[in-house]
Amino acid sequence: MERAELAGWLRLSLTPGIGDGAARRLLAAFGLPDAVFAQPEATLREVVSPAQAASLKQLPSGLQAQVDLTWQWLHPADDTTGGAVTRRLVTLGDAGYPSSLLEMADPPLMLYVLGAAAFDLTQLGHSLAVVGSRNPTPQGAGHARAFARALGEAKLPVVSGLALGIDGAAHLGALDAAGDAPVLATVAVVGTGLDRVYPARHRELAHRITLQGLIVSELPLGTPPLTQNFPKRNRLIAGLARGTLVVEAALQSGSLITARLTSEQGKEVFAIPGSIHSPQSRGCHALIRQGAKLVESVNDILEELPPLAPPARTPSSSTPSSAPEHPLLDALGFDPVSLDALSARTGWSAAMLQAKMLELELDGHVSRLPGGLFQRAAIG
Repeated sequence: MERAELAGWLRLSLTPGIGDGAARRLLAAFGLPDAVFAQPEATLREVVSPAQAASLKQLPSGLQAQVDLTWQWLHPADDTTGGAVTRRLVTLGDAGYPSSLLEMADPPLMLYVLGAAAFDLTQLGHSLAVVGSRNPTPQGAGHARAFARALGEAKLPVVSGLALGIDGAAHLGALDAAGDAPVLATVAVVGTGLDRVYPARHRELAHRITLQGLIVSELPLGTPPLTQNFPKRNRLIAGLARGTLVVEAALQSGSLITARLTSEQGKEVFAIPGSIHSPQSRGCHALIRQGAKLVESVNDILEELPPLAPPARTPSSSTPSSAPEHPLLDALGFDPVSLDALSARTGWSAAMLQAKMLELELDGHVSRLPGGLFQRAAIG
């Protein structure tokens, strides 16, 4: 991303009165941020309110300082990792933007990503969120670490929030499972800017995650740990993962918000039961009464998560293919692939790909899989 493009995205995100919803409408109407700001105020009023249109014609206070800060963060002068850890800004519509977030009602405009260079957020189609109390019982913390380790051994990355208690134990369990293997072990979605670690006692854990995972935030650099930002963070945890496991939670807790958002997105919610005398178990018991699956082992979770791709039947060499000659089928290959990957292979826009893939799907030549993936249909 060039500096001028970065400035455009930051200006759009920092303009007073322009939330993510208005920003998405503007981008859909006019294209990239530079094109948005080039529009006359009268044209902008066709998409947003008069007050918002007027605000767009003014430079936000502190914009240049934020551009400088973000540019320096993206291009550090003292990288000691040899390129193993990278800093990225993924904008809405980028090939690296996770397709699962695009299915949400309010996907963030930008994602700041810090972590292992070998991994990206499009690899999270089969991850599971593990969340719970910041003040767990020793048994609850042990459950979180053990379940996360078992999930890691089953090749499911663990998504959590880097908070004290269950979140930290879940990240550690996922890292336990990874060992020294070059795998995406865990993703921490945080409620601050990525130029700070909160809570501070998780600084070493955050460092470990950057080597075998990713740390993600939608918040501008310099954002402190403000209470109102953590529910927003929770919706991203729910959005990135295929489901959510709640280990321990009180009745009024952020973990129940994450579980509710997971359910609203049509994904599985799992809960570990506990003592009827423990306040930290009441949230899980409430979730189970509402339809969450009671789990006692990781197999209870795995059996509810269908494989990302059904086993493909191997065609007989004597069976002629009925698939039409189509350039997208060649680009698709025979393994499950995301729309973003197809866009990178073909150079086609996401809108064009959606239309063409729908045609192929309706003709029976392409199957749509969970997690926003596509695969060539098996030859009968």
